[in-house]
Amino acid sequence: MGSLNRCWDTDNQFYIDYHDNEWGVPTTDDRTLFEFLILEGAQAGLSWETILNKREAYRAAYKGFDPETVASFDDEDVSRLLADSGIVRNRRKIASSIRNARCFLDIQEEFGSFSKFIWQFVGGRPIVHAFSTYDDVPTYTQEAQHMSKELKKRGFSFVGPTICYAFMEAVGLVNDHLTHCFRYDEIKSQFKDFKAF
Repeated sequence: MGSLNRCWDTDNQFYIDYHDNEWGVPTTDDRTLFEFLILEGAQAGLSWETILNKREAYRAAYKGFDPETVASFDDEDVSRLLADSGIVRNRRKIASSIRNARCFLDIQEEFGSFSKFIWQFVGGRPIVHAFSTYDDVPTYTQEAQHMSKELKKRGFSFVGPTICYAFMEAVGLVNDHLTHCFRYDEIKSQFKDFKAF
């Protein structure tokens, strides 16, 4: 396992497992998309490693990332979350996550699924880049800017272009594994015929 070429070097097993099994894998599962939407918003101003270390605590605090449950959170839940040392205790981020859950449900009702809405920004197929170093990877793209604008228009917050691009990378709308990484070709070949809709 140590001989594999990865995008980044780390001894953090959470990070290794995330990189090897999840990052960049295209998904149309709404609950997974909601989870990453919440986690990417929580990550703003922090390292992704910090969020991965808190991920299980987030899953417990956010009731398995069920959007309907999170949308129903009230002041008591906000107080509970603010007292939970396992997550990022930021009032604005917590309030945003609840508001975003309600907006998420609105999109599900309008489009039939959040997946159908979010995958339209890349035409239903993952964008496959061919970057050899992280200096080549953009912080956001035109697609991320468009996504950010549309999400904000629908009431979402903590969804700036940089957060949206990180979200796109996480859920496979974009394959930004570096070309020397063992996952680059695996994902590229495994999902070459992938179509979200």
